[in-house]
Formats: sequence, structure tokens, C-alpha cells
Amino acid sequence: MMRWDAVIEFPVMKIGVSTHDGRVVEIRYLPLSSSNVSPRNSLAERAVRQLERYRDDPDTVFDLPLLIEGSPLQRSVWEAMCAIPRGETRTYGAIAQQLGDTDYKMLRAVGQACGDNRLPIVIPCHRVVAANGLGGFAHATDGFLIEAKRWLLLHETGEFELRP
Repeated sequence: MMRWDAVIEFPVMKIGVSTHDGRVVEIRYLPLSSSNVSPRNSLAERAVRQLERYRDDPDTVFDLPLLIEGSPLQRSVWEAMCAIPRGETRTYGAIAQQLGDTDYKMLRAVGQACGDNRLPIVIPCHRVVAANGLGGFAHATDGFLIEAKRWLLLHETGEFELRP
């Protein structure tokens, strides 16, 4: 079980922050039933303040030292996600095409990389959607994680169609 250095409330979820050696190593969406945790160190406090600013203003720019670990393909997908402007979305297929390959295997790899993102919100995987709707989120296709994705998109755009 992950030891969180901070857990804060958002409208439809809580957000856990983990730090190590002066870097944010993980941000995770947690169920509302999770306990809040006051920041345990100055970096967790800094991350919490930036996440709270984002919660109030989706134009917040993050300035945190991050530990980003992943394969070259994952890193390429994450870079593509970071290039999606706030208020816009891209499909898994569009990201695959941007990376130069649209076969089924690449589409699945893009989806896997989105789900494997350990720094959501800062690396905005919620901005990647399916061609026919919302798509999955953090390797989930229902439950509070999908509600979290809906909230994030509505927070940033105010326009994303809510689907059951």
C-alpha cells in the first residue's frame, strides 16, 4: 500500500501525492472514502497548493520537480498529452497518428501509456478520449475514476458531454 505524503479533496475524488528525494513520484485519484492527509513535507505542501489552485482554476501551470519513469514509447505519449491545450481533447487514435502509427497494437499502447501515467493532472491523461466517447481512465471503464475524468474535462472545458 502506497504511503501518501498528502491527500486532498476534489469534488468527486480525493488526490494522493507521494514524494521521494525531492521529487513528486506519484499523484493518484482516490475514492472519496479515503482519509485526508496533511502534507508531510514541504514538497507535498507545494504540490497540494498547486493542485488546489488547479481545482479552483484550470489554467493553473504546474511547477513541480517530477520523477518521470517510463519506456521511450510511454514518454512520447506523455509528451503528446502535455501538448494538448487545456479545454481540448485528443483521441487515442490521434495520439497514435501523431506518433506515426495507427495500427491496433499502437492504439492499445497509447491507452496503456495513458493508464500507466503516474502523474495525472500534471501530465493530463484525462484529455485523451475514445473516438466514440469518454473512453477509459487509469485502467478503469467505470466507477469513480470515470467520474473523475468527467469532472476534470468539465472543469477544463465546461462542454464535454456527460455519458452514463
